[in-house]
Amino acid sequence: MSRTPFASVDDYLAAVQLPEARASLERLRSIIREEVPEAEEVISYAIPTYKLHGFLCSFAAFKHHCSFFPGHTVRNFTEELKGHKTAKGTIQFPHDDPLPDALVRSMLKARKEENLAAVSQ
Repeated sequence: MSRTPFASVDDYLAAVQLPEARASLERLRSIIREEVPEAEEVISYAIPTYKLHGFLCSFAAFKHHCSFFPGHTVRNFTEELKGHKTAKGTIQFPHDDPLPDALVRSMLKARKEENLAAVSQ
């Protein structure tokens, strides 16, 4: 992946050279669009990012892994994420072994509910 700014998520995905990494990220994108269709899709910090009343999530491809960035929500899913490499706000996974759809959906629902609750206060 180059660090060239991308005009769109489509441009970003087209630049992902490993087919298995691109497929994993395309699947993440599809799940995000299904679960939070009203989220704004942007490029932020040179990676695909989704916003709904603030940050929702991001994803990216790296040389040796892909990452899903659902923010601090990671700490609420420690049990479900056992066996995955995590860091503050980040989940790393092999290019050819995407995160389980149900887990991604649950994390997105939690992020969406949190963002909507913050707006209604």
